[in-house]
Amino acid sequence: MNEGLGNLSICHRLNDMGILNPTGYKKKKLNQNYNNFSIIQEDYSWSPSTVRNILKNDIYIGNITQGKRRVKSYKLHKIEQVPEDEWITVENMHEAIIDKEIFVKAQELRKIDTRVENTGKLSMWAGVLKCADCKRAMHKKYCKNKSGTVYEYYICGTYRKKSNKLCTKHTVKVEELEKAVLEAIKLHIELFINIEKLLKQFENTGDYRNNHWSIGARTFEIKNIKQSKEKEIEKLNNLKRYLYEDWKNKYITKEEYLEYKQKYEQDIRKIEESIINLNEHKEKQEEKISQNSLWIENFKLHKNITELDRDIITELIDYIEVHENKKITIHFKFMNELDLINS
Repeated sequence: MNEGLGNLSICHRLNDMGILNPTGYKKKKLNQNYNNFSIIQEDYSWSPSTVRNILKNDIYIGNITQGKRRVKSYKLHKIEQVPEDEWITVENMHEAIIDKEIFVKAQELRKIDTRVENTGKLSMWAGVLKCADCKRAMHKKYCKNKSGTVYEYYICGTYRKKSNKLCTKHTVKVEELEKAVLEAIKLHIELFINIEKLLKQFENTGDYRNNHWSIGARTFEIKNIKQSKEKEIEKLNNLKRYLYEDWKNKYITKEEYLEYKQKYEQDIRKIEESIINLNEHKEKQEEKISQNSLWIENFKLHKNITELDRDIITELIDYIEVHENKKITIHFKFMNELDLINS
């Protein structure tokens, strides 16, 4: 995870270390009578597909996922793959051996293009830079100026590999890119620290209602609304009880009793449904508060940042778009998760 190796590079590493693949481990170490017909002549080396299947298997974080395959027809008995969104997953079925946070981060890294440079070293920006127009990956190149100094820059992959008619260069120097991204991260760290201070001020003063962007304000209001709804239900239940007594005392007819009773019960059901919706909304808001705190803490960890590395980039940044005018747009991961401002 920390080195950003792809499936093939991980295979090479495991094979160089002499680590048996799962089939070899079962036969050689566990003495199981296990056969894998895709393996010929006891070749227990690793393959990229085996690595990929292990990396994405959530059984290692304690989950059990079922329903990945099904019989297409009871007549044909043909097995077919089930779409992932139809799988059934039950969490925390057994003890995890991989931390969930590490697993999630590994899944994010799997989606990133991690092709290495000619030096065999993974580029700090691999899979992160995109052309703002064609949305394809940027390619790294080297250039020497008149004084003989070699500098690095990125250029649109479509322009370089396909045609200059399909897209333009969108070039950006690595030095300028690093400077701009470092400055943006510093600004966001300062922003989060200030936001945290403001949130604490609102919490200390209890001035939730005048706070237009605090998620805490919304959860506070939801709590008040819920209490009000519960009082309404209590009031309606009392009316039902009085209604029953009025009928027994023959102050009202049976038809009137049944009519009003039905009306009160309908009102109670509607209020109960609204409370369920409020609870769901409250849970979502509390989850956002938790995410906000997590992102604030993540940024604060880097408050003394002086230089970039790949870990910081992949942790905080989703992707970066490079425009033709050499401007860049940084898409931070928290942008999709934070909701601090609600105008």
